[in-house]
Amino acid sequence: MFPILLIAISAWAVAQGLKLLITTAVYRKFDISYLTSGGGMPSSHSALVCGAAVSCGMSAGFDSAVFAISVVMAFIVMYDAAHVRRETGEQAKVLNYILHNWEQFKPENFERDLKELIGHTPLQVAVGSVLGIVVGLVGSLIAFGP
Repeated sequence: MFPILLIAISAWAVAQGLKLLITTAVYRKFDISYLTSGGGMPSSHSALVCGAAVSCGMSAGFDSAVFAISVVMAFIVMYDAAHVRRETGEQAKVLNYILHNWEQFKPENFERDLKELIGHTPLQVAVGSVLGIVVGLVGSLIAFGP
């Protein structure tokens, strides 16, 4: 259903907009690339999947197979964001340190730094989840009625 997709994308967009505002406030530097980048507060991955799950529940019923599958998929995505992708970011930090400090591996031999902000902390995932649930509820009430 189109409204479910629109609600999920809206949750993602709200999260990305908040990420831009939060990083601008914290680092005192405006960087438009945060509108499309992964990692950071809040998790747009979590917002997207939770928005989709809640709107599936509001549309098909919270006892439906569609809702159950969307919740399972949401947990998989959030686990990945908080654990697998976060670990990748930690590895990137170590590799960047080696590249910048180890004499035989000078940074100029490489095109660019590895991206360190890839995954999310559990708090970022939780905030993205709550954001997705709220956007999912509001969007579903607008699209499907009470």
